[in-house]
Amino acid sequence: MGVNGRMKRYVTLGLALVSMSLPACRTTATTGTGTQYLDAFHPSQVPQASAQIVDTVSYWDGDGLSGPANVTIDLSEQKAYFYKGGQLAGISAISSGEPKHPTKTGSFKIMEKDKFHKSNLYGDYVDGAGNIIKANIDVTKDPVPPGCRFDGAKMTHFMRIVGGIGMHEGFLPGYPASHGCIRMPAHMAQTFFHNVSIGTPVTIRP
Repeated sequence: MGVNGRMKRYVTLGLALVSMSLPACRTTATTGTGTQYLDAFHPSQVPQASAQIVDTVSYWDGDGLSGPANVTIDLSEQKAYFYKGGQLAGISAISSGEPKHPTKTGSFKIMEKDKFHKSNLYGDYVDGAGNIIKANIDVTKDPVPPGCRFDGAKMTHFMRIVGGIGMHEGFLPGYPASHGCIRMPAHMAQTFFHNVSIGTPVTIRP
């Protein structure tokens, strides 16, 4: 075997040894925006990236606009429209309430803003170490297992509209799937959150 042949053989062997010594890549489930609707998914139930729609709808062009803000949420279109001074500032894809938990329609105003909001109805039952014992529960229906506590689902950048319904970061499968809230991609929930105030009008239409 010539010098070049021996060199190729050593390089190939070296690469093989390196690849064997490296740890296997860890695959984690994401939703494209890096967030899930809830932290109430058991690891085996976490939606995969392919389960979330590719968002070709959402955009923001309102930083140069001024005037009173208002939001229109169209349930049939699964979109939220943000206006400043009567001009369209941006659109967000949404996922609203599924048939058993429909989103209420009507004219409302932003009642509360809570960046790190957690649900007091939906979430997980966890043990003292924080391990999920029962996932995706409804506290009105699911009894607390012995030695466990309730850990509310994350609803980051929450903007309360009426009752327990609000806009917040969430998982978007491409159809109504929430418990009544208006889920948004993380970047749009954050943008809406920073541009609404307490009292901002919100219209939710069928």
